[in-house]
Amino acid sequence: MFEPVLTRHINEPEAYTLDFYVRHGGYQPLRTALGMTPEAITDAVKRSGLRGRGGAGFPTGLKWSFVPKDIPKPKYLCINADESEPGTFKDHVLLERNPHLLFEGCVIACRAIGATACYIYIRGEFFHLQEQLEAELVKARAAGYVGRNILGSGVDCDIWVHRGAGAYEAGEETALIESLEGKRAQPRLKPPFPAVVGLYGCPTVVNNVETICNVPVIIEKGPEWFAAIGPEKNSGPKLFCVSGHVKKPGVYEAAMDVTLRQLIYDYAGGIREDRAIKAIIPGGSSTPVLLPDQLDVQCSFDGLVAAGSMLGSAAIIVMDETTSMVWAAKNLIHFYKHESCGKCTPCREGVDWLYNILDKIERGDGEGRDIDLLLSVCDNIGGKTLCPFGDAEIAPVLSTIQHFRAEYETYIRTGESPVHSDFRADEPVAAH
Repeated sequence: MFEPVLTRHINEPEAYTLDFYVRHGGYQPLRTALGMTPEAITDAVKRSGLRGRGGAGFPTGLKWSFVPKDIPKPKYLCINADESEPGTFKDHVLLERNPHLLFEGCVIACRAIGATACYIYIRGEFFHLQEQLEAELVKARAAGYVGRNILGSGVDCDIWVHRGAGAYEAGEETALIESLEGKRAQPRLKPPFPAVVGLYGCPTVVNNVETICNVPVIIEKGPEWFAAIGPEKNSGPKLFCVSGHVKKPGVYEAAMDVTLRQLIYDYAGGIREDRAIKAIIPGGSSTPVLLPDQLDVQCSFDGLVAAGSMLGSAAIIVMDETTSMVWAAKNLIHFYKHESCGKCTPCREGVDWLYNILDKIERGDGEGRDIDLLLSVCDNIGGKTLCPFGDAEIAPVLSTIQHFRAEYETYIRTGESPVHSDFRADEPVAAH
Protein backbone atom coordinates (compact mmCIF):
# COMPACT_ATOMS: atom_id res chain seq x y z
CA MET A 1 0.00 0.00 0.00
CA PHE A 2 1.23 3.50 -0.83
CA GLU A 3 2.71 5.40 2.13
CA PRO A 4 0.87 8.76 2.46
CA VAL A 5 2.87 11.97 2.41
CA LEU A 6 0.37 14.82 2.21
CA THR A 7 -2.15 13.21 4.55
CA ARG A 8 0.05 11.15 6.85
CA HIS A 9 -0.96 13.06 10.00
CA ILE A 10 -4.47 14.26 9.19
CA ASN A 11 -6.15 12.03 11.76
CA GLU A 12 -4.11 13.51 14.60
CA PRO A 13 -6.28 15.93 16.62
CA GLU A 14 -3.67 18.71 16.59
CA ALA A 15 -2.46 18.17 13.02
CA TYR A 16 -3.60 21.62 11.89
CA THR A 17 -1.57 23.52 14.49
CA LEU A 18 1.79 25.21 14.02
CA ASP A 19 3.36 23.40 16.97
CA PHE A 20 2.40 19.98 15.61
CA TYR A 21 3.63 20.86 12.13
CA VAL A 22 7.01 22.09 13.33
CA ARG A 23 7.48 19.05 15.62
CA HIS A 24 7.11 16.83 12.57
CA GLY A 25 9.66 18.61 10.40
CA GLY A 26 7.50 21.41 9.09
CA TYR A 27 9.15 24.53 7.65
CA GLN A 28 12.51 22.77 7.28
CA PRO A 29 12.01 22.67 3.47
CA LEU A 30 11.40 26.43 3.62
CA ARG A 31 14.80 26.91 5.26
CA THR A 32 16.33 24.90 2.43
CA ALA A 33 14.45 26.85 -0.25
CA LEU A 34 15.50 30.22 1.20
CA GLY A 35 19.09 29.19 0.50
CA MET A 36 18.26 28.33 -3.12
CA THR A 37 17.93 30.72 -6.04
CA PRO A 38 14.46 31.20 -7.53
CA GLU A 39 15.69 29.50 -10.69
CA ALA A 40 16.90 26.47 -8.71
CA ILE A 41 13.50 26.09 -7.01
CA THR A 42 11.68 26.29 -10.34
CA ASP A 43 14.10 23.80 -11.88
CA ALA A 44 13.54 21.34 -9.03
CA VAL A 45 9.77 21.53 -9.52
CA LYS A 46 10.22 21.03 -13.27
CA ARG A 47 12.44 17.98 -12.76
CA SER A 48 9.96 16.50 -10.29
CA GLY A 49 7.32 16.32 -13.01
CA LEU A 50 4.67 17.93 -10.76
CA ARG A 51 1.51 18.62 -12.75
CA GLY A 52 -1.33 20.84 -11.58
CA ARG A 53 -3.80 19.03 -9.32
CA GLY A 54 -6.73 21.35 -10.01
CA GLY A 55 -7.89 19.62 -13.17
CA ALA A 56 -5.84 20.68 -16.19
CA GLY A 57 -2.68 18.78 -15.24
CA PHE A 58 -0.36 21.46 -16.67
CA PRO A 59 3.32 21.16 -15.61
CA THR A 60 3.72 23.42 -12.57
CA GLY A 61 7.35 24.41 -13.04
CA LEU A 62 6.72 25.32 -16.65
CA LYS A 63 3.77 27.48 -15.58
CA TRP A 64 6.01 29.33 -13.12
CA SER A 65 8.62 29.95 -15.83
CA PHE A 66 6.10 31.90 -17.90
CA VAL A 67 6.22 34.76 -15.38
CA PRO A 68 8.39 37.48 -16.97
CA LYS A 69 11.43 38.42 -14.92
CA ASP A 70 12.08 41.84 -16.45
CA ILE A 71 8.73 43.50 -15.68
CA PRO A 72 8.98 46.02 -12.81
CA LYS A 73 5.39 45.37 -11.70
CA PRO A 74 4.59 43.36 -8.54
CA LYS A 75 4.02 39.64 -8.99
CA TYR A 76 1.32 37.62 -7.26
CA LEU A 77 0.55 34.03 -6.36
CA CYS A 78 -3.12 33.07 -6.08
CA ILE A 79 -4.14 29.78 -4.52
CA ASN A 80 -7.31 28.35 -6.01
CA ALA A 81 -9.17 26.94 -3.02
CA ASP A 82 -12.58 27.51 -4.55
CA GLU A 83 -13.30 23.79 -4.49
CA SER A 84 -16.66 23.65 -6.25
CA GLU A 85 -16.66 20.61 -8.52
CA PRO A 86 -19.30 18.08 -7.41
CA GLY A 87 -17.63 15.10 -5.78
CA THR A 88 -14.45 17.05 -4.94
CA PHE A 89 -13.36 17.59 -1.34
CA LYS A 90 -9.60 16.91 -1.22
CA ASP A 91 -8.51 20.55 -0.91
CA HIS A 92 -10.94 21.04 1.97
CA VAL A 93 -9.15 18.24 3.85
CA LEU A 94 -5.75 19.85 3.31
CA LEU A 95 -7.01 23.28 4.35
CA GLU A 96 -8.64 21.89 7.45
CA ARG A 97 -6.06 19.38 8.60
CA ASN A 98 -2.71 20.49 7.12
CA PRO A 99 -2.83 24.27 6.50
CA HIS A 100 0.84 24.91 7.31
CA LEU A 101 1.91 22.61 4.48
CA LEU A 102 0.02 24.98 2.20
CA PHE A 103 1.51 28.10 3.82
CA GLU A 104 5.01 26.68 3.45
CA GLY A 105 4.38 25.80 -0.17
CA CYS A 106 3.04 29.31 -0.82
CA VAL A 107 6.18 30.99 0.52
CA ILE A 108 8.47 28.68 -1.48
CA ALA A 109 6.43 29.23 -4.66
CA CYS A 110 6.47 33.01 -4.14
CA ARG A 111 10.25 32.82 -3.76
CA ALA A 112 10.43 30.97 -7.08
CA ILE A 113 8.34 33.45 -9.09
CA GLY A 114 9.49 36.62 -7.35
CA ALA A 115 6.21 37.39 -5.60
CA THR A 116 5.88 38.97 -2.18
CA ALA A 117 2.11 38.54 -1.79
CA CYS A 118 -0.07 35.44 -1.96
CA TYR A 119 -3.85 35.25 -1.83
CA ILE A 120 -5.60 32.03 -0.80
CA TYR A 121 -9.01 32.27 -2.44
CA ILE A 122 -11.36 29.95 -0.54
CA ARG A 123 -14.86 28.92 -1.42
CA GLY A 124 -17.61 31.10 0.05
CA GLU A 125 -19.07 28.22 2.04
CA PHE A 126 -15.71 27.58 3.77
CA PHE A 127 -16.35 30.17 6.47
CA HIS A 128 -15.17 27.89 9.26
CA LEU A 129 -11.90 27.35 7.40
CA GLN A 130 -11.29 31.06 7.01
CA GLU A 131 -11.25 31.55 10.78
CA GLN A 132 -8.85 28.64 11.32
CA LEU A 133 -6.56 29.60 8.44
CA GLU A 134 -6.26 33.18 9.62
CA ALA A 135 -5.63 32.11 13.21
CA GLU A 136 -2.81 29.80 12.10
CA LEU A 137 -1.41 32.47 9.79
CA VAL A 138 -1.08 34.80 12.78
CA LYS A 139 1.03 32.13 14.51
CA ALA A 140 3.14 31.56 11.37
CA ARG A 141 3.83 35.29 11.08
CA ALA A 142 4.77 35.56 14.74
CA ALA A 143 7.19 32.64 14.32
CA GLY A 144 8.84 34.28 11.29
CA TYR A 145 7.69 31.79 8.64
CA VAL A 146 5.46 34.31 6.85
CA GLY A 147 5.74 38.09 6.45
CA ARG A 148 8.79 40.35 6.29
CA ASN A 149 12.38 39.11 6.47
CA ILE A 150 11.35 35.45 6.74
CA LEU A 151 13.70 33.57 9.09
CA GLY A 152 16.20 36.43 8.77
CA SER A 153 16.73 35.72 5.05
CA GLY A 154 15.72 39.13 3.75
CA VAL A 155 12.88 37.49 1.80
CA ASP A 156 9.41 39.00 2.21
CA CYS A 157 6.19 37.12 1.55
CA ASP A 158 2.82 37.63 3.14
CA ILE A 159 -0.28 35.48 2.75
CA TRP A 160 -3.89 36.64 2.87
CA VAL A 161 -7.10 34.62 2.94
CA HIS A 162 -9.93 35.82 0.72
CA ARG A 163 -13.35 34.20 0.90
CA GLY A 164 -15.42 34.26 -2.28
CA ALA A 165 -19.18 34.38 -2.65
CA GLY A 166 -19.74 30.72 -3.51
CA ALA A 167 -19.59 30.92 -7.31
CA TYR A 168 -18.54 27.74 -9.14
CA GLU A 169 -17.15 29.88 -11.94
CA ALA A 170 -14.56 31.35 -9.55
CA GLY A 171 -12.69 28.06 -9.90
CA GLU A 172 -11.63 29.23 -13.39
CA GLU A 173 -8.39 31.15 -12.90
CA THR A 174 -9.31 34.41 -14.65
CA ALA A 175 -12.75 34.47 -13.00
CA LEU A 176 -11.01 33.97 -9.66
CA ILE A 177 -8.79 36.97 -10.41
CA GLU A 178 -11.82 39.06 -11.36
CA SER A 179 -13.46 38.15 -8.06
CA LEU A 180 -10.31 39.03 -6.11
CA GLU A 181 -10.44 42.45 -7.75
CA GLY A 182 -13.98 42.95 -6.44
CA LYS A 183 -15.82 42.20 -9.66
CA ARG A 184 -18.21 39.43 -10.73
CA ALA A 185 -16.54 36.05 -11.08
CA GLN A 186 -16.63 35.86 -14.87
CA PRO A 187 -13.86 34.64 -17.17
CA ARG A 188 -11.54 36.91 -19.13
CA LEU A 189 -10.63 36.53 -22.77
CA LYS A 190 -7.21 34.94 -23.17
CA PRO A 191 -4.60 36.00 -24.25
CA PRO A 192 -3.24 37.86 -22.38
CA PHE A 193 -2.67 35.07 -19.89
CA PRO A 194 -2.45 35.66 -16.12
CA ALA A 195 1.31 34.99 -16.11
CA VAL A 196 1.70 38.33 -17.91
CA VAL A 197 -1.51 40.25 -17.14
CA GLY A 198 -3.22 38.83 -14.07
CA LEU A 199 -4.26 40.27 -10.71
CA TYR A 200 -4.36 44.10 -10.90
CA GLY A 201 -2.81 43.83 -14.36
CA CYS A 202 0.36 42.28 -12.94
CA PRO A 203 2.08 38.90 -13.57
CA THR A 204 0.19 36.24 -11.62
CA VAL A 205 0.38 32.50 -11.08
CA VAL A 206 -2.78 30.63 -10.07
CA ASN A 207 -2.19 27.19 -8.53
CA ASN A 208 -4.43 24.64 -6.85
CA VAL A 209 -4.14 23.88 -3.11
CA GLU A 210 -2.94 20.30 -3.58
CA THR A 211 -0.42 21.42 -6.22
CA ILE A 212 1.27 23.86 -3.85
CA CYS A 213 1.16 21.37 -0.95
CA ASN A 214 3.47 19.14 -3.00
CA VAL A 215 6.15 21.83 -3.28
CA PRO A 216 7.64 21.47 0.25
CA VAL A 217 7.69 17.70 -0.28
CA ILE A 218 9.72 18.14 -3.48
CA ILE A 219 12.21 20.44 -1.72
CA GLU A 220 12.49 18.08 1.27
CA LYS A 221 12.81 14.75 -0.50
CA GLY A 222 14.20 15.87 -3.86
CA PRO A 223 12.77 15.98 -7.37
CA GLU A 224 14.16 12.55 -8.22
CA TRP A 225 12.29 10.95 -5.32
CA PHE A 226 9.08 12.67 -6.41
CA ALA A 227 9.50 11.75 -10.08
CA ALA A 228 10.00 8.08 -9.18
CA ILE A 229 6.47 7.82 -7.72
CA GLY A 230 3.82 6.69 -10.20
CA PRO A 231 3.91 6.40 -13.99
CA GLU A 232 6.20 8.50 -16.16
CA LYS A 233 4.87 12.05 -16.65
CA ASN A 234 2.30 11.38 -13.92
CA SER A 235 4.55 11.59 -10.89
CA GLY A 236 4.13 12.19 -7.20
CA PRO A 237 1.46 11.45 -4.59
CA LYS A 238 -2.15 12.20 -5.55
CA LEU A 239 -5.30 12.71 -3.51
CA PHE A 240 -8.44 10.95 -4.75
CA CYS A 241 -11.97 11.74 -3.55
CA VAL A 242 -14.13 8.63 -3.66
CA SER A 243 -17.87 9.08 -3.12
CA GLY A 244 -21.22 7.77 -4.25
CA HIS A 245 -22.31 4.19 -3.69
CA VAL A 246 -19.22 3.02 -1.79
CA LYS A 247 -18.97 1.73 1.76
CA LYS A 248 -16.19 4.09 2.88
CA PRO A 249 -16.32 7.39 0.99
CA GLY A 250 -13.36 9.65 1.67
CA VAL A 251 -10.07 11.16 0.53
CA TYR A 252 -7.36 8.61 -0.25
CA GLU A 253 -3.73 9.26 -1.14
CA ALA A 254 -2.01 7.04 -3.67
CA ALA A 255 0.41 7.06 -6.58
CA MET A 256 -1.17 7.57 -9.99
CA ASP A 257 -0.54 3.99 -11.06
CA VAL A 258 -3.43 3.01 -8.77
CA THR A 259 -6.46 1.68 -10.63
CA LEU A 260 -10.13 2.49 -10.27
CA ARG A 261 -10.67 -1.03 -8.99
CA GLN A 262 -8.12 -0.58 -6.23
CA LEU A 263 -9.50 2.78 -5.15
CA ILE A 264 -13.09 1.55 -5.08
CA TYR A 265 -12.57 -1.89 -3.54
CA ASP A 266 -9.29 -1.74 -1.59
CA TYR A 267 -9.46 1.85 -0.35
CA ALA A 268 -13.19 2.63 -0.26
CA GLY A 269 -14.35 -0.84 0.82
CA GLY A 270 -16.38 -1.76 -2.26
CA ILE A 271 -19.96 -1.06 -3.27
CA ARG A 272 -22.67 -0.65 -0.65
CA GLU A 273 -24.82 -3.74 -0.21
CA ASP A 274 -22.36 -5.46 -2.57
CA ARG A 275 -24.28 -4.36 -5.62
CA ALA A 276 -22.85 -4.20 -9.13
CA ILE A 277 -21.22 -1.04 -10.48
CA LYS A 278 -23.09 0.66 -13.29
CA ALA A 279 -20.89 3.67 -14.07
CA ILE A 280 -18.00 5.68 -12.66
CA ILE A 281 -17.30 9.39 -13.04
CA PRO A 282 -13.50 9.44 -12.56
CA GLY A 283 -12.61 13.11 -12.27
CA GLY A 284 -15.53 15.20 -11.09
CA SER A 285 -18.90 15.80 -12.67
CA SER A 286 -17.43 17.46 -15.76
CA THR A 287 -15.62 14.31 -16.92
CA PRO A 288 -17.17 11.56 -19.09
CA VAL A 289 -18.38 8.40 -17.35
CA LEU A 290 -16.55 5.10 -17.54
CA LEU A 291 -18.03 1.60 -17.42
CA PRO A 292 -17.36 -1.44 -15.18
CA ASP A 293 -15.12 -3.08 -17.79
CA GLN A 294 -12.72 -0.13 -17.37
CA LEU A 295 -12.06 -0.63 -13.66
CA ASP A 296 -8.43 -1.59 -14.28
CA VAL A 297 -7.60 1.75 -15.87
CA GLN A 298 -4.77 3.63 -14.15
CA CYS A 299 -5.97 6.80 -12.42
CA SER A 300 -3.38 9.06 -14.00
CA PHE A 301 -3.75 12.08 -16.25
CA ASP A 302 -2.68 10.11 -19.32
CA GLY A 303 -4.30 6.81 -18.35
CA LEU A 304 -7.78 8.27 -18.03
CA VAL A 305 -7.47 10.31 -21.23
CA ALA A 306 -6.58 7.10 -23.06
CA ALA A 307 -9.70 5.51 -21.55
CA GLY A 308 -11.91 8.30 -22.91
CA SER A 309 -12.26 10.45 -19.82
CA MET A 310 -10.07 12.73 -17.65
CA LEU A 311 -8.51 12.75 -14.20
CA GLY A 312 -9.80 16.28 -13.61
CA SER A 313 -9.99 16.94 -9.88
CA ALA A 314 -9.71 13.20 -9.13
CA ALA A 315 -13.26 13.07 -7.79
CA ILE A 316 -14.42 9.51 -8.34
CA ILE A 317 -18.20 9.24 -8.15
CA VAL A 318 -19.37 5.63 -8.13
CA MET A 319 -22.90 4.73 -9.25
CA ASP A 320 -24.37 1.27 -8.67
CA GLU A 321 -26.96 -0.66 -10.66
CA THR A 322 -29.87 1.15 -8.99
CA THR A 323 -28.92 4.47 -10.56
CA SER A 324 -31.08 6.02 -13.25
CA MET A 325 -28.65 7.63 -15.67
CA VAL A 326 -31.31 10.06 -16.89
CA TRP A 327 -31.80 11.18 -13.28
CA ALA A 328 -28.02 11.40 -12.79
CA ALA A 329 -27.62 13.60 -15.88
CA LYS A 330 -30.52 15.82 -14.78
CA ASN A 331 -29.08 16.16 -11.27
CA LEU A 332 -25.72 17.31 -12.60
CA ILE A 333 -27.25 19.64 -15.18
CA HIS A 334 -29.31 21.22 -12.40
CA PHE A 335 -26.00 22.08 -10.72
CA TYR A 336 -24.57 23.65 -13.88
CA LYS A 337 -27.82 25.52 -14.53
CA HIS A 338 -27.57 27.02 -11.06
CA GLU A 339 -23.87 27.87 -11.39
CA SER A 340 -23.55 29.29 -14.92
CA CYS A 341 -22.08 32.81 -14.63
CA GLY A 342 -24.19 33.93 -17.58
CA LYS A 343 -21.46 35.65 -19.58
CA CYS A 344 -21.57 33.40 -22.67
CA THR A 345 -24.88 32.95 -24.48
CA PRO A 346 -24.36 29.28 -25.53
CA CYS A 347 -23.75 28.28 -21.90
CA ARG A 348 -26.34 30.57 -20.30
CA GLU A 349 -29.17 29.61 -22.65
CA GLY A 350 -28.06 26.10 -23.55
CA VAL A 351 -27.94 24.76 -20.00
CA ASP A 352 -31.59 25.78 -19.48
CA TRP A 353 -32.53 23.84 -22.59
CA LEU A 354 -30.63 20.77 -21.40
CA TYR A 355 -32.30 20.83 -18.00
CA ASN A 356 -35.79 21.35 -19.40
CA ILE A 357 -35.46 18.49 -21.88
CA LEU A 358 -34.08 16.10 -19.25
CA ASP A 359 -36.81 17.14 -16.82
CA LYS A 360 -39.42 16.51 -19.53
CA ILE A 361 -38.05 13.00 -20.15
CA GLU A 362 -37.89 12.16 -16.46
CA ARG A 363 -41.44 13.20 -15.70
CA GLY A 364 -42.68 10.89 -18.46
CA ASP A 365 -43.37 13.40 -21.25
CA GLY A 366 -40.37 12.65 -23.43
CA GLU A 367 -40.62 12.55 -27.22
CA GLY A 368 -38.65 10.57 -29.76
CA ARG A 369 -36.79 13.65 -30.96
CA ASP A 370 -35.53 14.62 -27.51
CA ILE A 371 -32.27 12.64 -27.61
CA ASP A 372 -31.24 14.25 -30.88
CA LEU A 373 -32.32 17.62 -29.51
CA LEU A 374 -30.10 17.11 -26.46
CA LEU A 375 -27.16 16.27 -28.72
CA SER A 376 -27.86 19.31 -30.89
CA VAL A 377 -27.91 21.64 -27.89
CA CYS A 378 -24.64 20.13 -26.65
CA ASP A 379 -23.10 20.74 -30.06
CA ASN A 380 -24.09 24.40 -29.84
CA ILE A 381 -22.40 24.75 -26.43
CA GLY A 382 -19.18 22.73 -26.69
CA GLY A 383 -16.13 24.78 -27.67
CA LYS A 384 -18.14 27.97 -27.94
CA THR A 385 -17.60 29.58 -24.54
CA LEU A 386 -14.82 31.72 -23.05
CA CYS A 387 -13.96 29.14 -20.40
CA PRO A 388 -14.26 25.34 -20.10
CA PHE A 389 -17.60 25.62 -18.23
CA GLY A 390 -19.56 24.94 -21.43
CA ASP A 391 -17.59 21.79 -22.16
CA ALA A 392 -18.02 20.73 -18.53
CA GLU A 393 -21.78 21.07 -18.48
CA ILE A 394 -22.34 18.96 -21.59
CA ALA A 395 -20.15 16.06 -20.40
CA PRO A 396 -22.85 14.37 -18.25
CA VAL A 397 -25.36 14.51 -21.11
CA LEU A 398 -23.04 13.36 -23.89
CA SER A 399 -21.44 10.51 -21.96
CA THR A 400 -24.68 9.12 -20.50
CA ILE A 401 -26.30 9.17 -23.94
CA GLN A 402 -23.21 7.53 -25.44
CA HIS A 403 -23.19 4.65 -22.98
CA PHE A 404 -26.83 4.44 -21.90
CA ARG A 405 -28.84 5.56 -24.92
CA ALA A 406 -31.11 2.53 -24.60
CA GLU A 407 -32.08 3.71 -21.12
CA TYR A 408 -33.05 7.11 -22.51
CA GLU A 409 -35.05 5.47 -25.30
CA THR A 410 -36.92 3.18 -22.90
CA TYR A 411 -37.69 6.10 -20.60
CA ILE A 412 -39.12 8.07 -23.53
CA ARG A 413 -41.09 5.13 -24.91
CA THR A 414 -42.65 3.99 -21.64
CA GLY A 415 -42.68 7.25 -19.67
CA GLU A 416 -40.98 5.50 -16.74
CA SER A 417 -37.45 4.79 -15.66
CA PRO A 418 -36.31 1.27 -16.62
CA VAL A 419 -34.16 1.25 -13.48
CA HIS A 420 -35.31 0.81 -9.89
CA SER A 421 -33.59 3.78 -8.28
CA ASP A 422 -32.95 4.66 -4.66
CA PHE A 423 -34.11 8.16 -5.61
CA ARG A 424 -37.67 9.15 -6.45
CA ALA A 425 -38.28 11.34 -9.48
CA ASP A 426 -40.32 13.75 -7.36
CA GLU A 427 -37.50 14.35 -4.87
CA PRO A 428 -35.90 17.80 -5.06
CA VAL A 429 -32.64 17.83 -6.97
CA ALA A 430 -29.69 19.16 -4.99
CA ALA A 431 -27.71 22.08 -6.39
CA HIS A 432 -24.50 20.79 -4.85
